[in-house]
Amino acid sequence: MSVRRVLHVDCDCFFAAVEMHDNPQWRDIPLAVGGDPNGRGVIATCNYPARAFGVRSAMPSALALRMCPSLLLVPGRMVRYRQVSDQIMSILRQYARLFEQVSVDEAYLEPHSGVDAAWLAQQIRAEVRARTGLTVSVGVAPNRFLAKVASDWNKPDGLMVLSEDQIPAFMHSLAVGRIPGVGPRFQERLQADGISTCGQLLEFSLASLVHQYGRMGAALYERARGRDDRPLQEKRERKSVSVERTFQRDLWGVEACLAQLPGLWSRWCERIEHSGWQGTGLQPFVKVRFSDFTSTTVASVHEDANCEGFARLIRQAMERSPQGVRLMGIGARQVRINPAQGSLF
Repeated sequence: MSVRRVLHVDCDCFFAAVEMHDNPQWRDIPLAVGGDPNGRGVIATCNYPARAFGVRSAMPSALALRMCPSLLLVPGRMVRYRQVSDQIMSILRQYARLFEQVSVDEAYLEPHSGVDAAWLAQQIRAEVRARTGLTVSVGVAPNRFLAKVASDWNKPDGLMVLSEDQIPAFMHSLAVGRIPGVGPRFQERLQADGISTCGQLLEFSLASLVHQYGRMGAALYERARGRDDRPLQEKRERKSVSVERTFQRDLWGVEACLAQLPGLWSRWCERIEHSGWQGTGLQPFVKVRFSDFTSTTVASVHEDANCEGFARLIRQAMERSPQGVRLMGIGARQVRINPAQGSLF
């Protein structure tokens, strides 16, 4: 029986890399792609010279500029990034028996039978560089979890191949923060319980981890042993279509929020058109984040996914807090209807 081989391909600082490719004079200076530092803009990604100053993705743009006063902050160009992404993904697909794109800058693939995965990883890196001028890092491993960890190991422009016999030693010293789903807060919780490596997780039974951490405990048990039997999914079923906006200044009152609805509605209609969904049989929802960073979501099967329906949901959401509003979004989910039950609308 052949050993499964999964490749995880991750573009290096993708948005920033595209900007440096298109503007070679920016290659050696701290550069970030992000939002307005005078508002609530955040860093989407940054290059490695910027990371040397502590700049990171999701950091407020204003903080990034304080940490690195020489930082060149440029707005994003999603049309251009998608164009380059399409080039890279077309390269990956030609080598794949199974292929799953998970974001604009990363994907998994399984090679055809008989193809050496390490050789294939080198081919992919070389072809992406030749055709786009960008670099990608690749991890090769027996499953998708380990492949993703491996792709991040030697960034940028890196390659790591992890064989089955290397897994026990590799996992023993791997930090628990490398496990997907273990964010900073959960990592702090684990460390408070004396767990900082996967090797320490191995000391606990499945029952004890589930008792302590619920569903995540079962994932910790499997991942600490390097296990992951999830298959690649050629096409992911879209569960919702939504748009949102973060405001530079908090909005106060229902009318101020409703004044933002036409712009959100227009963007949402464009997303619906591109998604291929029909405009009927949808469950609308509204998301509101208040100035104290609490959030609420209101959904209803009794409202139509149109401006009037979203307006009613916004009013309901605003009744839940007296705070100002820093973010608002609208969206819809497809409703699965039993034909025998007829339409919900």
